[in-house]
Amino acid sequence: MNDNPIILAIESSCDDTSAAVYFDSKIRSNITSTQLIHKKYGGVLPEMASRLHQQHIIPVVQEALDEAGYKIFDIDAIAFTRGPGLLGSLLVGVSFAKAFALARSIPMMDVNHMQAHILAHFIENPKPAFPFLCLTVSGGHTQIVQVNDYLDMQVLGSTIDDAAGEAFDKTAKMLGLPYPGGPLLDQQARNGNPLAFKFAEPKVDGLNFSYSGLKTSVLYFLQKQTKTDKHFIQNNLADLCASVQYTIVKILIEKLLKAAGETGISEIAISGGVSANSRLRKEINRVGMQNGWNTFIPRLEYCTDNAAMIAMVGYYKYLNQDFCSQKISALARWPV
Repeated sequence: MNDNPIILAIESSCDDTSAAVYFDSKIRSNITSTQLIHKKYGGVLPEMASRLHQQHIIPVVQEALDEAGYKIFDIDAIAFTRGPGLLGSLLVGVSFAKAFALARSIPMMDVNHMQAHILAHFIENPKPAFPFLCLTVSGGHTQIVQVNDYLDMQVLGSTIDDAAGEAFDKTAKMLGLPYPGGPLLDQQARNGNPLAFKFAEPKVDGLNFSYSGLKTSVLYFLQKQTKTDKHFIQNNLADLCASVQYTIVKILIEKLLKAAGETGISEIAISGGVSANSRLRKEINRVGMQNGWNTFIPRLEYCTDNAAMIAMVGYYKYLNQDFCSQKISALARWPV
């Protein structure tokens, strides 16, 4: 076993095909091909996504190797996303990794996508100290995780229905914004009044989340307003976006404050696609300063799906000799 391995990592959980190379405590390359065609349909088409992964995976891996300056025969191990995600998309990455490992007679490390989002904080400095709390927010997941070590994590709270990222995208669609709506809603919100409109804030016991009630609240409000003013959304778009964003982020922050209070942990991080949201990033820093937290926010490159974060989990699994067999299969659902 090589004490300083060169690791190839593969991410294919949704519509981004990504490959990265890790060596000597550094990400040497991180290449991602995004499937823009899904914008046309207002959401990711699973069958199309998996077929496009098949087209992209070899060129993306080759580009990652070229940028890092390595050849196929230099790779000591391969890490890959096993789940959670779209089953067809995952199968492409899993199958590629198994074939690559078999051809090279090298070990494989299967990686949980959500665990990888958390370990994205160890790609570069500054890095949180253990234990820390990580608010992990994406299109499919909203969780507060207590991270005790690189591979030792405990979910303290999660969504009981919809995720924060889904709430962003679905409300953006109601407002007439194209897919993916979350980032566009964020852009519009920067010119709006976050207190212009009030929407429901579902109350859930403990550290769990709920966003289905918020989506319903926005829908009913828009239906009522547009009955008498068909231009209501167009004339109030920035304020609507700002108010929706304010409500989604407020729910996240309140639960995170509760988790920090209950655990006594002051090392606080955010991760996942929604951690790219400008208001969430500002609020984490603001609340962190008020409460004496050490806050950690990943670079935008490492918020969205990427193979660099898969490489980080793969590295720590490699050190533990936590390898998987060729019998492994993709898991559409796989809790942290």
